[in-house]
Amino acid sequence: MSRAKQSREEHAAPPTAAGARLQQMRRRVHLGRLGVWAAVSAGPIALAVAVATPATVVRAAPATKPTTVRTTVSANPSGYATVFLGAWLRSRAGAESTAQARLAQSMAPDVDLPGTADAQPEPKSVVAVRSAQQTGTAWSVTVAAQYADGSVRYFAVPVVAGSGGASFTVSNAPGVVAGPGRAEAAQSPYSVTVPTDGDLSAATGEFLAAYLTGAGEADRYLAPGVKVSGVSPAPYTAVTVQQVSAVEEAAAAERVPADGTKVRVLARVEARDDDGRWPLAYELALTARSGRWEVSALESSTAHNGGAR
Repeated sequence: MSRAKQSREEHAAPPTAAGARLQQMRRRVHLGRLGVWAAVSAGPIALAVAVATPATVVRAAPATKPTTVRTTVSANPSGYATVFLGAWLRSRAGAESTAQARLAQSMAPDVDLPGTADAQPEPKSVVAVRSAQQTGTAWSVTVAAQYADGSVRYFAVPVVAGSGGASFTVSNAPGVVAGPGRAEAAQSPYSVTVPTDGDLSAATGEFLAAYLTGAGEADRYLAPGVKVSGVSPAPYTAVTVQQVSAVEEAAAAERVPADGTKVRVLARVEARDDDGRWPLAYELALTARSGRWEVSALESSTAHNGGAR
């Protein structure tokens, strides 16, 4: 070592703590740069290794299939019971070869035919009025038989339904039972009285007249986009509005309200034909547009919940 260099080292100031930390930081930066270049250089090799190494495949567990629960519900045998009772009431023991007797016996092989006299009146009509499912396959159907003199007799017919409702059989003889009671009618939601000489009553009457008599086109009284076909052939010759009631107070206004106002009404009308007069009732929904009421819905029957459905 030269004397000058040795002299400089001997007279150099001793390193401070701050200087030592600075040197450490410089070394780390230098090593970091070397690591980056090494990674870049090894890129192709690393890629080859990655391709050659078999990848670990993670397979998703198969989804559990939901268990399908099939519930077999027997079809309502009301129609079957009605047909049987009509044939049974028109049959009698000793005349098993008649069409009605054969039909009754085919539907209920274990049920005896009634032993009635030839003069026994036959029912004018037979209709089911109630059905109750007692177990999974056993039903009890209440059937009403109406006679020419206006009297009605009720029978409970036991029916067993096969799987899926594809087969039935009457399991025992019918029993005479009391008829169903009369239920209390729900309070009508149509509590607002609509003037019979107002625009709303007039629009309702004109539409129903066209709908039931064929006099004029019913479409002219309908709101845009509403389609209602008139009854064909027309059953009546004249229709007169007797009373119109509504749910909303806006229906009782003297003038047609603002466009878009909707009301629901119950119209009681009297229809006439060659045989007489017929009291009828219809539920309608109407919408105000351009100073007039237009029919936006015609209900199929009188509802008890008071609204267009």
